[in-house]
Amino acid sequence: MKLNKKNGQIDYKFLTVSIVFIVFGLIILSSASSVVGFERKGSSYYYLTHQILYGFLPGLVLLFIFSRINYNFWRRRASLFFLLTVCLLILVFVPGIGFKSGTHAHSWIKVSNYTFQPSEIVKLSLIIYLAAWLVEKKERTTNLVHGFLPFLIIIILILILIALQPDVGTMTVVALIAFGMYLLGGAKWHYLLSLILMGLAGIFALIKIAPYRLNRLLIFRNPSLDPQGKGYHITQALLAIGSGGWLGLGFGRSRQKYEYLPEVYGDSIFAIMAEELGFLGTLFFIGVFGYFFYRGMRIARAAPDEFSRLVVSGIMVWFGGQAFINIGAMIGLLPLTGLPLPLISYGGTALFISMAAIGLIINISKFSKID
Repeated sequence: MKLNKKNGQIDYKFLTVSIVFIVFGLIILSSASSVVGFERKGSSYYYLTHQILYGFLPGLVLLFIFSRINYNFWRRRASLFFLLTVCLLILVFVPGIGFKSGTHAHSWIKVSNYTFQPSEIVKLSLIIYLAAWLVEKKERTTNLVHGFLPFLIIIILILILIALQPDVGTMTVVALIAFGMYLLGGAKWHYLLSLILMGLAGIFALIKIAPYRLNRLLIFRNPSLDPQGKGYHITQALLAIGSGGWLGLGFGRSRQKYEYLPEVYGDSIFAIMAEELGFLGTLFFIGVFGYFFYRGMRIARAAPDEFSRLVVSGIMVWFGGQAFINIGAMIGLLPLTGLPLPLISYGGTALFISMAAIGLIINISKFSKID
């Protein structure tokens, strides 16, 4: 093994592609949100400005802080960090503190005029906690009583708190993160199979509790069954993507963002991107994201210890899995879940926590080695 770079030097390629990706997201958001911003808030740049002030700028601060603090600092405080975020998940249900958005989503905490989403913070805290927990005793991936059952209790607790909000999309990502990290931690195959079966049982239970979710699955298979009702969202998303053609309609020229396609600045932003930039533009976007993922996994592969390897791998599973689910839903390969596109969609909490995670990877890259 040899040092990838001078001692203490960060991976500038990963940092560069991360910043390019984030800035690209702000540019796409400026176009996707312009119409709805003007109609709802009186300014075409409302959502862009809000994203910069409450997501990008705090994110830059966190990125810098996390890149400067030795990653072992978080290992020593993983339990405290995780406990605090669990408390935040509980506080969303406390009257006067929890903030309800829309008709049913109870996922925010409001402090004065500022709101944030604890379920986004828990993604990073869970990754750090599981990495520390798994490496503390290696038997935790192979032992039933001291490993699998405690792991299951931790994950079920988090998933229940998120499901009660309800936020099935975030719950799916958290489950994916936990499964991925347990797999990378060296879990036995029959434990992993048990997790898959329990996941399927959980989906069935969610459908029984709220039958409308079954309709989403049926519409996913055939949106034409109800094109003006439950199939409207996916139908309009496919129209946006299809109308983009090879080269797109041009930046800022989307037609679907004129209140035809729901959530144009959220989970539908990929469809607007495809409409304006076309197939080649979205192919370039996916290529840049692929390189971002590759650089992250390369840092994980060359990480100095098991804890840092699991942390970086968990973060990349988070970004990669969430992007796959979002894009898959927009092109009709997966059911709609309401998940945003990481680093691109509107959401201040999601952006600054994602940038903190990038800062943590950058810090780990200082100590990474490469073949």
